[in-house]
Amino acid sequence: MTQPFELPHFYMPYPARLNPHLDEARAHSTRWAREMGMLEGSGVWEQTDLEAHDYGLLCAHTHPDCDAEALCLITDWYVWVFFFDDHFLEKYKRTQDRAAGKAHLDRLPLFMPPDPATPVPEPGNPVEAGLADLWARTVPAMSADWRRRFAVATEHLLNESLWELSNINEGRVANPVEYIEMRRKVGGAPWSAGLVEYATAEVPAAVAGTRPLRVLTETFSDAVHLRNDLFSYQREVEEEGELSNGVLVLEKFFGCTAQEAADLLNDVLTSRMQQFEHTALTEVPALAVDQGLTPGQVAAVAAYTKGLQDWQSGGHAWHLRSSRYMNGNARASSPWRPPTGPGTSAADVRTLLAAAGAGRLRAHTHVPYRKVGPSLLPDFHMPFQVRLSPHLEGARRRLSDWSHRMGLLREGVWDEDKLAAFDLPLCAAGLDPDATPEELDLASRWLAWGTYGDDYYPLVFGHRRDLAAARLTTARLSACMPLDGGTPPPPANGMERALIDLWTCTTAGMTAEQRRPLRAAVDTMTEAWVWELFNQLQHRIPDPVDYLEMRRATFGSDLTLSLCRAGHGPAVPPEVYRSGPVRSLENAAVDYACLLNDVFSYQKEIEYEGEIHNAILVVQNFFGVDYPAALAVVHDLMTRRMHQFEHVVAHELPVVYDDFGLSEEARAIMRGYVDDLRNWLAGILNWHRNVDRYKAEYLARRAHGFLPDRPPALPIDRTGASAPLCETSRGMRHSGNFAGASGVL
Repeated sequence: MTQPFELPHFYMPYPARLNPHLDEARAHSTRWAREMGMLEGSGVWEQTDLEAHDYGLLCAHTHPDCDAEALCLITDWYVWVFFFDDHFLEKYKRTQDRAAGKAHLDRLPLFMPPDPATPVPEPGNPVEAGLADLWARTVPAMSADWRRRFAVATEHLLNESLWELSNINEGRVANPVEYIEMRRKVGGAPWSAGLVEYATAEVPAAVAGTRPLRVLTETFSDAVHLRNDLFSYQREVEEEGELSNGVLVLEKFFGCTAQEAADLLNDVLTSRMQQFEHTALTEVPALAVDQGLTPGQVAAVAAYTKGLQDWQSGGHAWHLRSSRYMNGNARASSPWRPPTGPGTSAADVRTLLAAAGAGRLRAHTHVPYRKVGPSLLPDFHMPFQVRLSPHLEGARRRLSDWSHRMGLLREGVWDEDKLAAFDLPLCAAGLDPDATPEELDLASRWLAWGTYGDDYYPLVFGHRRDLAAARLTTARLSACMPLDGGTPPPPANGMERALIDLWTCTTAGMTAEQRRPLRAAVDTMTEAWVWELFNQLQHRIPDPVDYLEMRRATFGSDLTLSLCRAGHGPAVPPEVYRSGPVRSLENAAVDYACLLNDVFSYQKEIEYEGEIHNAILVVQNFFGVDYPAALAVVHDLMTRRMHQFEHVVAHELPVVYDDFGLSEEARAIMRGYVDDLRNWLAGILNWHRNVDRYKAEYLARRAHGFLPDRPPALPIDRTGASAPLCETSRGMRHSGNFAGASGVL
């Protein structure tokens, strides 16, 4: 069969190595698969299929240093996961039987109990039998924290197969952002990362959830999946009718040929691998120092990182040899080694290195403060109508008074003129049009605090390149939000004073457990501001995927959603919010708002602030295109994300409600949540269109302001400046919510 495209020239700087216990793993996995019922008679595989796929070779390449016992166990895991995938295809995808597929998936977590002593059901098929056997053999060697993380990764791997099945039923191809998010779960690479820990060293629990370790795992996952998409396009798209393939996704998004889409996907793959290297060499060492890791813990993180690196090169080598994939005319050796033989020259080496090197270099060579003219504004797709609170005028007056009392207007960052030009109550009035005056005040103040902080960090710390002071400030801000309701430390400046006031007002009547996600959301936003400074110090335009995901954090999306959910009560189980469709809904809304802000703020950030964190600039850098072309890509992505939001509401949320058996009360709450998100989107667009903050005339007059020569500080004032609001806001419904848009406005 003719290949639909030529495989691109892959970036693979690490040589593949082979575990010496390969033959033992092959023989063991064949016996094990037969014992579990996966071969003859299964209706899925024969022994010839297993031998042709050669998962022993995959695992020997991807885990080159583990002993024979570990390699045999890991190979069994991969035999199981590939059998699961093919079994699900034959039994449920080909028949499009979602109900039976869900029933099958719902049973599988029962075979992964956190306590190994917990009895499991009698297996009813080879997938259940294999999982029960593997779990019992694996978990005794690992900690409870690893078991929890690995079980979650396995459940994601299994459950997101329903997402693929739903898209097949609807004939729907995902947009690029949605696809990468979902591919991480259904593609299994985070699950593979858990087995890398088993083969190398377990990541210390204290740092397993931090950004550097998360980015290592996610960039590893993306690279594994995108590489697989290139090799498996013919099998998945042309033979199996799959719609979940990155080449196909880019074909549809850009309206290009399969070859062009494959080359572009390879560029994304290269960028993700280089992000992995950047994180491993810059952020991970800093994390070890910040967290005070012991030498043993540092060695464990290093071994894990090297294990992920080995997996990349080994997985690539396996794809070149496995009959499961399209690999004709693929380059069998690393393109990053000097070529040998007749006709080679130094020019050949330069040619091989040029593409990847140019992309890496381009991220550091942006010229700041170049004139770009007024921001171009496309015709935004906004299907929702804006409504404004009738209490807007009073909120404007009260926000000015509050900002003065907190000290936000006497630190050299903002003044009365800027506060009026930003008109944050207008934003709050659109985000929560039904708010009481007190709720509107609280929302306006959260917006003001977050927007002030977003301006404060680059202005105060960025120009002085003072990352240490930024980290200290971030730690102090977290301390201003005591979970136990105790007394916070005395404020040192306006930002701390304002946060203490907001925390006290917002969390009055909350329990410690209710306060926890709110504080975590604020911490996520402030730590993301430090990440921006880190890039600014390196003068590095972020990788596109890393940028968009961190943009949600700098935008304060977790704060938005946390405040919105605070009044929902127990009628909606937490598992509903963690479900794939609800997260997809939220991320689509947040991404639309983030990209909207980047479109409006392009001139402000690029021409007047020397900023590098803007989606249009990220697209310009990645594709090597001009401003109008990059704007067209961003605008198209915004539109696709809005269409996804509407699709999830219409088609996926009703299934979630049925799957979780939600009561009518819970369904009404979720419908209200969707309405809140609609108001949020319409209100944000309305605010951007009407305020002076992004307009060329205002920027020419006010963009070059006073730069503080030291972190602003205020005399300590122990008076309760905003007591009237705190008194009236006790018992509020806590949904004067979308203050979380605060991070970037």
